[in-house]
This record gives sequence, structure tokens and C-alpha cells, in this order.
Amino acid sequence: MAIEKELLDQLLAGRDPKELFAKNGLLDDLKKALSERILNAELDGHLDDEVSRGAVNCRNGVSKKSVLTGTSKIELSVPRDREGRFDPQLIAKYQRRFPDFDQKIISMYARGLSVREVRGHLEEIYGLKVSPDLISAITDAVLDEVTE
Repeated sequence: MAIEKELLDQLLAGRDPKELFAKNGLLDDLKKALSERILNAELDGHLDDEVSRGAVNCRNGVSKKSVLTGTSKIELSVPRDREGRFDPQLIAKYQRRFPDFDQKIISMYARGLSVREVRGHLEEIYGLKVSPDLISAITDAVLDEVTE
């Protein structure tokens, strides 16, 4: 699916081209907007299912959640339902990273980078400060699966 030229012109209007790919630039804004749109659509589907089963449930505001993506850290407004039964699929409850984030760490580790080198690379390239413990936990999870 191609994005229409007029829409791109609207998105790029008044923006410094050097900042489009930078932290908190256009790409981060798009990730946030798309993620929140998906989360709201998920809640709409959940509420439709609840109504079809005869349950009375409705929206109940949002909660803030910081999530690490492959390139940055974004703060999402995750919608809630009054009954507390909504469990988003895009970013599940208690999940703090997009799935592709783990894959990037695993890829760097598989190429021979140490945990500290992976941490330094993420901070240098993406401006993300992650703990060595997080990197170790991600790589250890993969090692357990490989061993099995």
C-alpha cells in the first residue's frame, strides 16, 4: 500500500528534514499515533464482544505506559474498560517492549557483541538507556529455548 503524496506533504510540512528520523521526530510520532489507534480499535472490538454477550461494559479513560521500540522510548495512552477485562494484543499488560526490540538485541548478541557493547550501541544509536540486566534477560531467554 502506497502512501499518497498529498498526505506525505502534510506530514512533512514545516518540519526540519534533519529531525525526521531523530529521537522524538516524525517516525516516533507516527509510531505513537498508529499504536494508539490500534489499541483503541482493539478496545472497540473487545467492547463489541462484551455487548454481544450481554455484558455492560464501557470505556474508562486511559493509562500511560512507556514502551521501548526498536528506535526510541514512547509514552502511549492505553485505553481502559470499566470492568478491567481488556487485555491489548499489540502491547500486552505488563509488556514494556515492542517485540522487534528483543530481536535487535538478540541479533547484536549473536554477532558477538557483549552485553555492555549492546547496551552502548543502543544508547549511541537510538538514545535508549537500558540496563545490562534487561539485555541479559532477553539473551538468556533465547539461550534457554535453543538449549531445549
